[in-house]
Amino acid sequence: MSQPTLDDLGGDLLITTPWQRRIALARPFAGIAVFVVVALLGWWWLTPLVVFGIFVATVTATHDVVHRTLGLTERQTSVWLFLLGVVLLESGHAYQMTHRQHHRLFPSPEDPEGYPAKLSLAGAICYGPVFLARLWLWSVARADRRIRCCLLAEGAVPFLAVAGGVALWATTPYLLAYAVMAIVGSWSYSLLTVYLPHYDYGDDPLTQTRTLRGRLIPALFLELTYHLEHHLYPQVPSHNLPELARRLEPYFTQAGVRPVAVP
Repeated sequence: MSQPTLDDLGGDLLITTPWQRRIALARPFAGIAVFVVVALLGWWWLTPLVVFGIFVATVTATHDVVHRTLGLTERQTSVWLFLLGVVLLESGHAYQMTHRQHHRLFPSPEDPEGYPAKLSLAGAICYGPVFLARLWLWSVARADRRIRCCLLAEGAVPFLAVAGGVALWATTPYLLAYAVMAIVGSWSYSLLTVYLPHYDYGDDPLTQTRTLRGRLIPALFLELTYHLEHHLYPQVPSHNLPELARRLEPYFTQAGVRPVAVP
């Protein structure tokens, strides 16, 4: 059985409604608002959980923006890459460049984003603190003049956030606390978004990554656990990945693909 086309699976999988687009783009900033409220109330024990939610919402939205699945224009895409990157003190444009390269070439040596998949578990963990910096440098070296300007501006954001947090510490510790959590949290990318989905990868598209099926974990990560489905059909927005997985079930069963069961 050959891989179904999107026409076979249903063109409705490509649909993003205006409401779905607004929700996806608003969630990260709603998370920032929740962080501010929680911090003002002095509930510091809750802030790491809020930052986790911000990470999931922002990564999901940025992922959809990178793949142009939300119906944004080219200019809107560039603006949202910058804004969403600022939320996590990262470079949205670097992610756009390296993630598209990842989809084109994994597991080639020319895929800098996929590199942690070739490391050991300990290696992927240790690689975390330099992962985004290396992706940014790779992107700067290959970007045209317009994108390089965006990359340079985005590269300054974490330094400005930390400097501002230090300067405002006596008045409000919230900014520095958020900056530190965002930066340290980004160290998990090489493990969570590359190594775990791809380690021990095979030679064909069906064995180069995994799909996790369940109720709680996929919902908690806003459907990004359907990694195999995404690699096969990157045109499908994240909110339609569960339905894509359901429609692919006969094909996966015949091909011998065994989804990983999670809660």
